[in-house]
Amino acid sequence: MEKQPLIILTGPTSVGKTALSIALAKAVGGEIISADSMQVYKHMDIGTAKIKPSEMEGVPHYLIDELEPEEEFNVVRFKQLAKAYMEEIYARNKIPLLVGGTGFYIQAVLYDINFTENETDTTYRSYLEQLAREKGPEHLHGMLALADPESAAQIHPNNSKRVIRALEYIRLTGDRISEHNEEQRRRESPYRFCYFVLNKERAKLYETINQRVDQMIRDGLVEEVKALAARGCTRDMVSMQGLGYKEILAFLEGEYSLETAIELLKRDTRHFAKRQITWFKREKEVTWIHKDGFKSEDELLRELLRILEEKM
Repeated sequence: MEKQPLIILTGPTSVGKTALSIALAKAVGGEIISADSMQVYKHMDIGTAKIKPSEMEGVPHYLIDELEPEEEFNVVRFKQLAKAYMEEIYARNKIPLLVGGTGFYIQAVLYDINFTENETDTTYRSYLEQLAREKGPEHLHGMLALADPESAAQIHPNNSKRVIRALEYIRLTGDRISEHNEEQRRRESPYRFCYFVLNKERAKLYETINQRVDQMIRDGLVEEVKALAARGCTRDMVSMQGLGYKEILAFLEGEYSLETAIELLKRDTRHFAKRQITWFKREKEVTWIHKDGFKSEDELLRELLRILEEKM
């Protein structure tokens, strides 16, 4: 059976994926599925740099504004929803475009990765969550570094959710999650795909990130987070752990000044972009597109279309 086509357009935060994704979708008869862990949430527009309906130019978008901030979103749920939308898109003889910067989500769909979910016994998870509250996320990360050094190197110490999942996986299966992921990564994709990673010179990318954060503040990020706090959103929710939300929430709770919150947000976003690039460098069959080498978006689009014709 012939494999179905799939286009991926990704890259670090602030690299400029949105406008290009619209142009590409229009050129190939595509529809866009957001591969972003935060844009799925309603009422969270400024901090996620979410595309506005007026900017979509008639291109259908999925997994944007679908969940309330109180709901949990993870890679397992993403994969289920994304695959269901892809079936709908194929049924209309259109091409799905996975667009966004969450590499783990993209990988899950691209290689149809099997996630071992075990929800029956949550005792150990509850114990780890309690440990994180009492001794801090670094303690948990230290436990993981001893049990699975490779996973610990890839997971940020503050990302307690992923640290807990990795420790829980060891407890449930006796295997390291890094080995499971490596095995899954060697799978062949069920799709005929083209995987574009946009990038640009590091200094220029960091400058764009800093400018974007300043623009978010001007656009009302503080007010957006205030409204979320007023509806009862707290720091332990998955949605509020996103960049821009946790820093501003800490400012609103009096932990530090707005100026410090903005500087932390810029720094954390730059670090995040660096981790994203590292992730994409580890992926196979990726086509890197260096934006600095193109005079215009039109020229860039023509190059993507040329590669697509060659590959697909």
